[in-house]
Amino acid sequence: MLQQPSQAVLGRALVGRNFVNPLFDYLLIGGGLSLFVIGFVLMNPLGSGFISTETLPYFFLASNSAHFAASTVRLYTKPGAFQSLPYVTMGLPVIAIAVLIGCMFQADRLAPQLTSLYLTWSPFHYAAQAYGLSVMYCYRSGCTLGEQNKKLLWRVAMLPFIYNFVFAGNVGLHWLDYGGWLANPTTQTFLYYFKFVMPVLAFGGIAYLCWRIAKTEKQVMPAISGLILLTNALWWFLFPPLEAFVWATIFHGIQYLAIVIIFHVRDQLALPENHHSRTYHICWFYGACILLGYGLFHCFPRAFIFMGFGPVESVLLVVAVINIHHFIVDAFIWRLRKTDSNRKIVESVAAVPA
Repeated sequence: MLQQPSQAVLGRALVGRNFVNPLFDYLLIGGGLSLFVIGFVLMNPLGSGFISTETLPYFFLASNSAHFAASTVRLYTKPGAFQSLPYVTMGLPVIAIAVLIGCMFQADRLAPQLTSLYLTWSPFHYAAQAYGLSVMYCYRSGCTLGEQNKKLLWRVAMLPFIYNFVFAGNVGLHWLDYGGWLANPTTQTFLYYFKFVMPVLAFGGIAYLCWRIAKTEKQVMPAISGLILLTNALWWFLFPPLEAFVWATIFHGIQYLAIVIIFHVRDQLALPENHHSRTYHICWFYGACILLGYGLFHCFPRAFIFMGFGPVESVLLVVAVINIHHFIVDAFIWRLRKTDSNRKIVESVAAVPA
């Protein structure tokens, strides 16, 4: 009779405390939905019915473009952002536009470099988001993480980024390899074996992390934290670099939109002057992200084309600067300071109804 309650407690600890409900959190934020899609895509290659060149832009607008816009919408709607982040809210956009305009006049030299920079940075950004969400769910579920376990979690989360940094073409090491040392036979031999070792380290590292936390913290890490790390690793290790960027971008966007909408809605509902429903805030935020995303990725490059700049460099540079702006903004708006509304939302007990 004493074993059943302990099993129930263990089960609740494994599920963790969700923001909405286990189905929503595990499928969208945890990336569980991507597991089904990954299985389908592996059996049916890209463009075989599930997605095509005709439908891909709509997927990107609904997930990727909207997700990049979401960080900006969140920045300017987050209570107290102008006071706590004056340089990010007012200075960063001016700097970003100035850099963009300056690069337009040196597009032949700078467009490839800026593109390689953001493509190198993207997997790091995804890995950092996986780390942040994993820690957030641990913290929310009462699973304390000691300093060593947090460091281990960070290192495990970074392995997909390291893999991409080393092996993806025109980014990471290949971008920085001006001397051609990667073509050295000794280097090639090392990289050949390293490519097989990395997935073992990544997936084995997740299992070891779960075991170590259970042993050293005397608590289990919520399964969704491990799932977040697992899905991010699968995107990068199972697909070739080009397809990995496509699928990681789409599902990272879905993951990001789900969590940012939760935080936005909770902030807005907590305002004394709020008179709108939860559904209104969800629709308003996502609608604003779609509109801004369309403006940033479709209209903004056309403005430079209209001014006489080439279409290719206009698109490449605008996309690169939007990405880099997003990475920087994200580094500030998700901090969990004690006085920040983010911290209050993570600590809140009541889950938002679906």
